This record gives sequence, structure tokens and C-alpha cells, in this order.
Amino acid sequence: MKQKLTLLLSFLVFLAIANAQMSDSKFSSSKKGTLVGIHFNALDLKTPVTFKSAAGTRTFSTVQDMDYGFSVSYWKGLTNTIDLSAKAGILFHDYATVDRGETNGKAENIGIELEPTLNFRPYGDNSLISPFLTAGVGVGAYNGKFGAYIPAGVGAQFNFNSISYLFIQAQYRFTLDKTIANDNMLYSFGFAQNISKDKPAPVAVLAPVPPIVVVKDTDGDGVVDADDKCPSVAGLASMQGCPDTDGDGVTDADDKCPTKAGIAKYNGCPIPDTDSDGVNDDEDKCPTVKGVSKYQGCPIPDTDGDGVNDEEDKCLDRKGPASNQGCPEISKAIVDKINYAAKNVFFASGSFKLLPKSYKSLDEVAVLLKTDETLMIDVDGHTDSQGIEAKNQTLSDSRAASVKKYLVSKGIAEERLKSTGFGSNKAVADNKTAAGRAKNRRTEMAVRNF
Repeated sequence: MKQKLTLLLSFLVFLAIANAQMSDSKFSSSKKGTLVGIHFNALDLKTPVTFKSAAGTRTFSTVQDMDYGFSVSYWKGLTNTIDLSAKAGILFHDYATVDRGETNGKAENIGIELEPTLNFRPYGDNSLISPFLTAGVGVGAYNGKFGAYIPAGVGAQFNFNSISYLFIQAQYRFTLDKTIANDNMLYSFGFAQNISKDKPAPVAVLAPVPPIVVVKDTDGDGVVDADDKCPSVAGLASMQGCPDTDGDGVTDADDKCPTKAGIAKYNGCPIPDTDSDGVNDDEDKCPTVKGVSKYQGCPIPDTDGDGVNDEEDKCLDRKGPASNQGCPEISKAIVDKINYAAKNVFFASGSFKLLPKSYKSLDEVAVLLKTDETLMIDVDGHTDSQGIEAKNQTLSDSRAASVKKYLVSKGIAEERLKSTGFGSNKAVADNKTAAGRAKNRRTEMAVRNF
């Protein structure tokens, strides 16, 4: 029983702490109105007996060990924290046989009780949850005999708007005459309703009305004059009340281009483009000369200064006319020598083997190429239309490659030479005549410097 009481007291302490946190101090002084209620009761005689016996095993009653009953109650607040309650109830228990040991107990097996008590609360009645202590005196008629007892215990009250209540109680009841009834414990669970004429109404708490402060906004732009840098002209809050017509973040008063969006660096005007080349001055490395964005606003460069810009100049470090794509013109004398040498290149009939009489002309070409290392040669091989075209094509390729191979053997870098065979595709004379076919069987060399 000691453990049960400790657990119950701990529960009530928890309720008290929780209620202290939830209670509103404005209602902590409220007094209970007039209540009537009904309660369901459970009578426990076994637990007190086993706990009083020094030799016996201490046990707690189970639900099957208890007897039950009900009661009606009357409640009335005497002070802010003390209530008077009176209960009249019936318990269904065989007092004659069980408590008094009589063998001829009456058949009704009931106890009728009247119990006035005082209930002591630490909080006002309007608290949501409030534990309380109870003590009083009770009288009862138990199977034809009358006896008195003293109830003492604990309980918890749950208040729902001071209209409906829920009560949970546990009492230890000391009987004053053990020949009538034994000490017992009573557990109670009940509901009660407020029947007072004037039931408490919720108190509305009105927030204090703040004083009305009149602020002046002359231009009606939503920025009060005290914070408005342009109090007589409607503007934007983000601009401290000043207008910004072009929305560039510079107020009209400071904007030299108020209708064209710009930047603060140029007093609200767009970034200038002095040379009108489409590249603004902030990005233009040649702001006074027209150029292109590829070269950050500068003109296309001309490294060798020959008047042909680098994008069109095939010889960036050698001056030359635009007609030769910016490269120096090759002298007519060199061109003639190359052409003459090409006409004196001979092969064995139907073969790509160079005849020795070709060597002198090709040696002179090698000397020219060594003298001017900017020169390059394209060697083209051609045939007449006699025979199978595929063979003619192969023969022309091989003859042009033979010339290239010879020049390489004379110390000319291979990358300066290009050989191509055209078969009979580029005839310069009529293939129907022997003279025409002779002209078509030829080797051409074109000199270039790019």
C-alpha cells in the first residue's frame, strides 16, 4: 500500500507542476460554484488487512477482489482553495458476514453512506488541473447497523470551463467501530456539473489600443516625409522616395539620361561606344578606332603592314599584295624557269621512271628552291586518253610522285612539295591526234610561296 500511495502522490505532484505551468494567474483566485455529480466507486478491504498483518504477505486487491457502488455528490466552494463536498452513496458488500463474521447476515448486503468532507486545493478553481487533499467524517448503515468513519485521501480535479468537472479520488477510511465495519480504501471516478445561477463567463482580455500616430506623406508615394529624400515628388521606396523613370537604379535627379537605362559610373547613361563599332568603351581596347568584338574593339591586325589583314594574309611576316593573298609576288624569271624545267621532264614510255635527260632541269629547280626557302612547288602529272582511265590515273600519280621524290633526294623538304595526278581529265589538246596526245602527256610545276 505504501508503494501505491507513493505512486499516487508522485502523480499528484506531477499534476501540480503541469497545472502551475498551464494556469493563468488571472483565474488563480476563482472560487467554485455549486456542483452536483455522480460517481462510480470501488471498495477495497483486502489491501488494508494484508498491510496491517505483520506476519502475512502484503498484497494488493485485484479488480475481482473489490466490491462496487455509486454515489451522488454536492460541491460548493468555501474559499478560493477550499471546497465543501457531501456524498450520499450505496456500496454493494456483505458487511454482516465479511466484516462482522455474522452467520445470519441480512440478504440486502449493502451499505448506505453519507460523507461530508473538506477538500484543499493549492490553486484556484479555474485551473485546468488541480490536485487536492480531502478529509472529513462519514456515517453509514451497514446491513442494519450504523457506524462512523473518517475518510482521508487525495484526488485530482479536471475543470472544463468551470461548467463540467471530472474527479478522481482515493481515500483511506478509518472506521470508528471495528465491530460494525473494517478499515477500507475507496476509489472513485465521477463527473459533476455546475448548477449555479450565474455561471462564469470567459473573460475577454482586450489588448491595449496603441496610440494613433499620424505620419505625413506629402507626395503619397508610401514613403513618409521624414524618410523621403524627394518629399514633393512621388517615387519608389527602394530609392528613398525619389523617382527613377528608366529603372536603372539612378534617381532622376542624378540621372543625365533619365529616360534611357544606364549605370551609375556614367551618371545613369548607357556605357558609351565612342567609335560606334558595337563594342562599348568599357570593353574596347581601341575606343577611338572602329574594330570588331573578336579583337576587343580593335581593327583586325596587319602584322606585316602590307595592307592585307591577318585574317586574309597567307604570309603574316612577309609583305605582299592582296592579289597574292598578302604574300610577296614571285618574279616572272623564276616562274619561267620552273615552267621551262617542267617541259623538260621525261619518262620511259608507259612508265613513271624518270629519264636521265630530266635531271638537269630538275636540278635547276632544286637550286631555286634552296635559294628561296619560301618557295613551294605543286607537281601535276597528266596523260592522254589512250588506254584504261584507271591506269592513266595511276600513271599520272606515279609520275608526279617521281618528280617530287627526285627533288626530295636533292635536299628539298618534303612538306614544300605536293604531287597530284589528274589522268586524262585536264587535256590541253585534242586526244584524237598524235600531236594533241603528245601535248596532253605532260608534267606541270606551279611555284607558290604560301
